[in-house]
Amino acid sequence: MNLQSLLQHLDEVDDLTFVLPNGSYVPPHFHLTEVGLVTKKYVDCGGTEREEQLINFQLWSADDYDHRLAPCKASGIVERAQEKLALENLDIEVEYQSDTIGRYGLEFSNGRFLLTAKQTDCLAKDKCGIPGAEPAKIDLVESSAPSCSPESGCC
Repeated sequence: MNLQSLLQHLDEVDDLTFVLPNGSYVPPHFHLTEVGLVTKKYVDCGGTEREEQLINFQLWSADDYDHRLAPCKASGIVERAQEKLALENLDIEVEYQSDTIGRYGLEFSNGRFLLTAKQTDCLAKDKCGIPGAEPAKIDLVESSAPSCSPESGCC
């Protein structure tokens, strides 16, 4: 989900409900503690430089069980961050504390925000020899030289 979709969905709901991939719910007394712009520059295992940007939300549950973040309040937090950080319409990642800080994608369905599982991946499978990866394409240049055959002794 990107930033504009999130703001649109916040206008559609009366209550904020976040559902974890295992079907459990983020407690309704959560706080939206951060809205940030994350830029990641890195080199993949194949040597290709890469850069990605996303918007990061951090949800946190405290012991103040009477706290309830209204959608309009969440919109205000997001819009303030959008202005101060010059946020573009980027994809959103959500951080939430479970056994460790989990990082989730975000979707919306039936009036609820769904935290979706994210997976790691090799971005250079073709260079790492990963089975099932597309092999690198090799340009063959035609030559007038004789081809190698088992009888030629070149093998």
